Amino acid sequence: MQKHFGNGLRFVFRNFPLNEAHPHAESAAETAEFAGAHGKFWAMHDGLFEAQARLGGPFYLELAQELSLSAAELRQALEEGKYKNRVRADFTGGVRSGVNGTPTFFINGKRHDAPFDYESLVLAIEEAMGRQRNAIRA
Repeated sequence: MQKHFGNGLRFVFRNFPLNEAHPHAESAAETAEFAGAHGKFWAMHDGLFEAQARLGGPFYLELAQELSLSAAELRQALEEGKYKNRVRADFTGGVRSGVNGTPTFFINGKRHDAPFDYESLVLAIEEAMGRQRNAIRA
């Protein structure tokens, strides 16, 4: 999507940990936020996503080391709940916006309830961009 639309697309990620379905979802989100504070959010996000069966403290520390992040700092951040409020604020904002599962996509602030395969999302974004261009001309 980002390659297709280039600078015309802004992608914003929010945490929405579903703890009932994934007991380590919140701690994984906090781990990704820790990495984000060090400029490595997406690398951590991808590592966590690709190995969901391994989620938990030892794996988080292993990933941190692989990304040249301090495992000791990560451990301390998790123990202190340094990123807990940020993750919970994302979750609460999602609930208020009508998010009830993951993934959920919004296009220009409107929830996208159609399929979210590549072709469907491209079409929806192009339609939204067309409406936006038409509104500017009017």
